[in-house]
Amino acid sequence: MLGLPQKEKDQLLTRLVAQDAVLTEQLAYRLLEGPDALAVRRAALRQQVDDPVRGYHQTPNDLLVILRQLQARLAYHARITDDAFGEVELSLRLLANVFEHQPAVVARLHGPTQPLLQHLVRRTQDALKQAEKLHPDYHLELANSAQAVLAGLYASGAAPLAREAGLPATVAWG
Repeated sequence: MLGLPQKEKDQLLTRLVAQDAVLTEQLAYRLLEGPDALAVRRAALRQQVDDPVRGYHQTPNDLLVILRQLQARLAYHARITDDAFGEVELSLRLLANVFEHQPAVVARLHGPTQPLLQHLVRRTQDALKQAEKLHPDYHLELANSAQAVLAGLYASGAAPLAREAGLPATVAWG
């Protein structure tokens, strides 16, 4: 392969890259989108995180499906852009939005709400673990959001699940 002419190497590399959608998008992000790309992508995700959580949901499971879809988008964004801070910030925002805009849905722990509340506890755990891995300067920016999520969690029907999972009632980074 090393003995191939440069033109053939480039053609093979192009075909290989085209087969991997994630790699293609990573390259497009890094090489084509420009310096404002991260801010633009974060703003678009922020809007997606804010909108669907509001309003009426037929069942707690409907809300759970939306949360999982949004969380997958946030993880994909982080995979493409290497934006660990953005993923944590937007995850905490998503969780805080649920507690703020859907208090009736998360108020009680019973059969229909249990999968949703378990998901909220797990996602809170994951977000806090991800935040711990970030540089301590980011902790100051995330402290209020993390505090709002934990307060919402412990004021909801998920409180017993949060205690069982060992989640703190407050963050120590503020």
